[in-house]
Amino acid sequence: MVERTDVGSVIGEETGAFHGRRPRHEGHMVLESHGMAPIPEEQRYGASWRNFTVWFAPNMELSGIFTGTLAFTIGLGFWLGFIAIALGVVLGSLPVALLATWGPKTGMGQLPLARLPFGKTIALPAAVQWLSSVAWDALVGLFGAQAAQLLFHIPFFVGVIIVLAAEGAIGFFGYEFIHQLEKWGSGVLAVLFVVLSVKILEHGNIPTDNTVQGAAAVGAFILMTTIACSGAFSWASYAADYSRYQRKETRSSPIFFWTLSGLAVSFIWMYAIGLAGAKVFVDQTAGGVQSLVGGGFLGILALIAVMFGAVTSNAMNDYSGSLAVQAAGIRIRRDWSAVLGTLLAFILILWLSSGNLSSKFQNILLFTAYWIAPFLAIIVIDWYQRRGSISRAGLARLMSFATLPTGWPALAALLVGFAAMVPFMNTGLVVGPVATALHGADLSFYVGFVVAAIVYSALRKLQAEAAPDWPE
Repeated sequence: MVERTDVGSVIGEETGAFHGRRPRHEGHMVLESHGMAPIPEEQRYGASWRNFTVWFAPNMELSGIFTGTLAFTIGLGFWLGFIAIALGVVLGSLPVALLATWGPKTGMGQLPLARLPFGKTIALPAAVQWLSSVAWDALVGLFGAQAAQLLFHIPFFVGVIIVLAAEGAIGFFGYEFIHQLEKWGSGVLAVLFVVLSVKILEHGNIPTDNTVQGAAAVGAFILMTTIACSGAFSWASYAADYSRYQRKETRSSPIFFWTLSGLAVSFIWMYAIGLAGAKVFVDQTAGGVQSLVGGGFLGILALIAVMFGAVTSNAMNDYSGSLAVQAAGIRIRRDWSAVLGTLLAFILILWLSSGNLSSKFQNILLFTAYWIAPFLAIIVIDWYQRRGSISRAGLARLMSFATLPTGWPALAALLVGFAAMVPFMNTGLVVGPVATALHGADLSFYVGFVVAAIVYSALRKLQAEAAPDWPE
């Protein structure tokens, strides 16, 4: 059987790793074996508001709360810290909201679509994306497993199995299962975290005064803005994955604002809880949260929230990671790739739990997330320089790794942009000289974006002159 897709040309038999069974409407709970190939126009569906729930629920989890405590750690009081958090979250959410509008326009996920500028060199960012998704699976899953251990009074490794089995099943079954999970999860998690928020506020002891002044306060404010930005911003490489089934004629503005709202509300809420309770979040584990709310019925609710939040977040890691594997040129079925990522996360969680490694591991993950800033500059410039001329035939050609251009301008810009960021970074692994001179202010995201944009614009022009058949 030959299928004519929304790219408007015959792209081959619906067999192999990139094609397969797809959900056809909301609530169609069928195994999605379909991979990164464009979704046919006649099989698109889904309301715009689903972009709110799919980006709200996955951020309602412990790592966000513990990140919010950093505002207090670096010397900011509640109000100045809250302003830094809100500003950073909105800045980080804007690119994700923009990229989410590309899903309906192309029917493709984010990393597969990045084959346009990157060509064969997409293998590097796709590999980093996949490894990062597995690593975040492990870090967030660690908290979920702790909660399961305490909730069911079981060995830790059994808790790991329960959490990863739940998230792995959702990632395996795919797109519609994820949207349904995030829809219902949004309501459940909102209620549970309202309870947690009330308990934290009841403790009082909210840090109201800044412990840094002058230039040090400015540096701390900028650093916290960047930290808050990084949470939402790190979803940018996933953005179009969860809107690719929506109808091509869907207006961009509702998708943009629903996505922005889902990210902003969830991240600001979690970070604000962390900042408000920073003085009492001494034990930053699931057990610490249970103790904070006082045990009993409320303690059980807190553990359910932690465990469920880990599942909603990691199911998306599994799903987007499976698309990244295909984008890298590996012809493995999407559903089985999601299972592979979950199995690797199981091993990684057991390793993290064997010692005091989770905080150091989180520093590594935050460091690797910096690549998204130059990556974003490259794909945005490429998209708008094409001026909407991405043709159906051009998207069809993206399915063949062998016929992709080298994409060296994109790779060069990515590497140069990342290198330019290092002096401006302030992380647990690297503190650059410029960040030190600026009292800890981290401007690396902005520098990486600008440098990569300049380099890519120049190199793309050279490439276009040398190869006029650059894919459209």
